[in-house]
Amino acid sequence: MATKIEIEDMITVGSLAEKLMLPATKLITELMRNGVMATLNERIDFDTAQIIVGELGLDIELVRKEVQTSSAREKRMVSDKAITRPPVVAVMGHVDHGKTSLLDAIRGEQVAKGEAGGITQHLSAYQIQHNDRAITFLDTPGHEAFAALREHGAQLTDLVILVVAADDGIKPQTLEAIRFARKAGVKMVVAINKMDKPGADPNRIKQQLSENDLLVEEWGGDTVTVEVSAKNNTGIDKLLDMVLLVADVEDLRADMDVPAAGLIIEAHMEQGRGPVAIALVEAGTLHPGDFITAGSSYARIRNLETTDGKPLKDAGPSTPVVITGFKSLPEFADEFLAVKDEKTARQASQVAATERKSGNGHLDINSSELIRIINRSNKVNELNVIVKADVQGSLTSVIDSLKALDTEEVAIRVVGSGVGNVNDNDVHLAHTSSAIIYGFNVSVPSSIKQIASRDRVSVRLFSVIYELIDDAKDEMSKLLAPEVVETELGTLVVRGIFKTTKTEVICGGEVTKGKLVSPALARVVRDKEQLAEVEITNLKRGPQDAKEVFEGEMCGLSFKSTSRVDIAEGDRIQVFTRETIARSL
Repeated sequence: MATKIEIEDMITVGSLAEKLMLPATKLITELMRNGVMATLNERIDFDTAQIIVGELGLDIELVRKEVQTSSAREKRMVSDKAITRPPVVAVMGHVDHGKTSLLDAIRGEQVAKGEAGGITQHLSAYQIQHNDRAITFLDTPGHEAFAALREHGAQLTDLVILVVAADDGIKPQTLEAIRFARKAGVKMVVAINKMDKPGADPNRIKQQLSENDLLVEEWGGDTVTVEVSAKNNTGIDKLLDMVLLVADVEDLRADMDVPAAGLIIEAHMEQGRGPVAIALVEAGTLHPGDFITAGSSYARIRNLETTDGKPLKDAGPSTPVVITGFKSLPEFADEFLAVKDEKTARQASQVAATERKSGNGHLDINSSELIRIINRSNKVNELNVIVKADVQGSLTSVIDSLKALDTEEVAIRVVGSGVGNVNDNDVHLAHTSSAIIYGFNVSVPSSIKQIASRDRVSVRLFSVIYELIDDAKDEMSKLLAPEVVETELGTLVVRGIFKTTKTEVICGGEVTKGKLVSPALARVVRDKEQLAEVEITNLKRGPQDAKEVFEGEMCGLSFKSTSRVDIAEGDRIQVFTRETIARSL
């Protein structure tokens, strides 16, 4: 009976070797044998560990350790002294259903026109006032490549406005948004947008919602729907009224007399300001001058601003803020916490950096990738890329989207990545690793362009993510082995042999199927065994040369081969063509 060993979802190579009572070198060697370069302190996931144990042939069964998981909000319990806080609302839905236009109507600003390709590229946050009450909005991207960002948005959120176009209906990304909202355990208000369109049919939308277990209120359910037109600015006040009503029912509260805490929802480098983070305060009050720690970074807050650049004296729960003063770029989704002084902040960031490096740092590989490595016998072609983006969230999304393109035959290998403009280090790395540099919402200084041109490094800049992904697909397609297509043309049964040399045969017979053409390829077959593959060089119908001979006709033919073919009467010559066709992903 196999010995059961319990491990968590992620485990370091050293810890796994210890649990398996194996020398760490043996485990590392097995990982390397399967194409995974690992060190003692790097982490692998449960499924990868299971595969490696199987490869080692050990009589051990790995069991996943049950871990009690909870969201940041569940962990942050509120006390009896907690006060009412504004709701945090995410706007979600299918691409081009009008999410950003709806937010424009709410804010009274034209943001959508400034978005590349008319698609939201970043997770943005803003706060508005309605009936003397604050509401915080998260504008989550709608393209499928930003699924990770969108899910992150749902987990930050108290309530989701699900935008559905009245003339289009529920789409795959609408369903994805519903799943995320349910997973995060948040309420939904459905905004049926584009009611100004001629084909608007709200009842069809309500029917589609009910088919996805969202029964609307007027049909006896609890799903709130509001008919709006972002274009004509109608239904907006009613939508905001419903948001506040649902928020009141949820009784959203937060503690004020605790150290300020929250989440980093975006981070980027800014010239003249250094690392800049957009954060959402979840508890306590944040002030300029406060010391905060966020993952392996820390800051003394130099500037505390609203997301539209206005200075703030303080920021309470549910407030989105822009923070400058970080020593290094905090990571997307890091929790931040206010601490008493710089020494405490620095120590906390150092501990986090050590944990991230040794304990939480993990291999850039999961079980499905490992299975592919084991099965492919090193036949996979890799496209080396370096990814640069303007903010952390976009960088994560671009890399995740590129990795999703991997197949059994061709894969993306991210040899470098970072936030900020393309620099000389990127070009040097691209030159030495034969990589393409993909830039998303970044620029290339003219001096760097010259270096890239000199070193023949391809730098490609994009502001719309699906255009970047399409370009990577095209490059990966070039690495795919072409498809070989064979087309059967006809068969001749040999009735006589006229001449045989080491490399040439002249024979005759009857075409029993299809047609014969010259020049063409052919197989010489006896019974079910293939004797040789040859090249037809000439056909004769009687004394005349022929390009084609059809079924039922007699003909003579000559073929060339690389070695002697001992052909006999009754053998079949199967004529075919072979062509290679370029493939695409």
